[in-house]
Amino acid sequence: MHKIKQALFPQLFIIYTRYIIGGAFVFASIIKIKGQRFTRESGETFPIHSAWHFFETMYQSGRYWQFIGVCQLLAGLLLMTQRFSKLGALCYFPIILNIFIITLSYSFHFTPVITGLMLLANILLLLWDWNTLKMLCNLPFNIDNTITMEKDILWQLLGVILFIFTFLYRLLFNDYHLITWFIVCLTLGLIGLIIGIYRETKRVK
Repeated sequence: MHKIKQALFPQLFIIYTRYIIGGAFVFASIIKIKGQRFTRESGETFPIHSAWHFFETMYQSGRYWQFIGVCQLLAGLLLMTQRFSKLGALCYFPIILNIFIITLSYSFHFTPVITGLMLLANILLLLWDWNTLKMLCNLPFNIDNTITMEKDILWQLLGVILFIFTFLYRLLFNDYHLITWFIVCLTLGLIGLIIGIYRETKRVK
């Protein structure tokens, strides 16, 4: 496991997994914090056992709806910073587990597949950092002082940039375009990836 965690591509996979699922939470959190509906129309007239009525009930709760948004925002931010990603993965788990169970409990079509993959990604992140996290269970652990890529300022800075862009985009534009947000994030991610691989290969040489 130690050799895998030192390899280039597994480290990059973990870093970008944090960006992706963390960014997804940040993207979804702002509309709740702003006190707006998750859907464009009221779900009040829908059957009480429907997903839309459920969302309407949470929206009408007011502070609870915003509280969910703040929790998602915080968990996503911690993950994307890389520096605080272990804490972020811990905060992320109960939220995404709850969301996954909700999507299973109501008719969400293929949404449980997406939330299920996000849950599995979160579990992967917890397993990746298990050597450190197991101290919370009073289990023996080894202090690892190995310099890993997540400690590089480049990945921390890229995470902050992605967070700020996502946060401001969702905050300032009510009529957002998902494709626009995705393309900008993808471009930033690719630029960071090219620079990061170049820096890493140069360091190895």
